[in-house]
Amino acid sequence: MKTRTPKANEIEKKWYLIDAKGKIVGRLASKIAVLLRGKHKPGFTPHLDIGDYVVVINADKAIFTGKKEREKKYRWYTGYPGGLRETTPERIRATHPERILIHAVKGMLPKNRLGRKIAKHLFVYASEIHPHQAQKPEKLQI
Repeated sequence: MKTRTPKANEIEKKWYLIDAKGKIVGRLASKIAVLLRGKHKPGFTPHLDIGDYVVVINADKAIFTGKKEREKKYRWYTGYPGGLRETTPERIRATHPERILIHAVKGMLPKNRLGRKIAKHLFVYASEIHPHQAQKPEKLQI
């Protein structure tokens, strides 16, 4: 018996709404990555985008355990000599709190064209307000 690959018109994408208030960043990010990738569906195929859309609200209220808020480091290189930069989640939360969750989820997706395409299906907002009411996202308890 052959493995069946779903056709493009057979793939149904749903919209999920997740409230990040009081949730641990890493655990929440792993659940979101599964939904984006489509691994929760029985017809999961690694080389296709069959995942769903995810809207996350209250990203500024997601928490870290222990001392990670102050001691965890995000590092990147600018491309210039001596251009290694680093910051903490505490500093990022002050200006762009949604970037913490986006960074965590992107780290759990494939590092290729498919991963970049899937990452565009994630919408993170720092407050309760989001512009996706028209899609009627299904509220998901995590």
